[in-house]
Amino acid sequence: MEITRVKVRLVDMSKVRGLASITIDDEFVVHDLRVVDGDGGLFVAMPSRKIPNGTFRDVAHPINTATRQTIQDSVIEEYLRCTSASELAGEAAPRAIGTTQEFAENTEH
Repeated sequence: MEITRVKVRLVDMSKVRGLASITIDDEFVVHDLRVVDGDGGLFVAMPSRKIPNGTFRDVAHPINTATRQTIQDSVIEEYLRCTSASELAGEAAPRAIGTTQEFAENTEH
């Protein structure tokens, strides 16, 4: 499995710092991963939905530690690139940013 694309949209919702989508092997997309600023630092939460009893259940998730780590590393890396690019551009508020290449293309206009 290879993560072939990561898109991150910066947000500021309580502890959620970004929303991400990943593409796996240029064939499968997972939306709504959350970059969360937790007590132990940044981590990636899988997409989930609220079930009738009020708890949340993951809609999609990796089934082994290596895959979870690959996803987390890719999303956090892109999140950090986006926050650095946002700070360099002097942006006060978060905005949607995709890959670093897309950011460069969008700022040329």
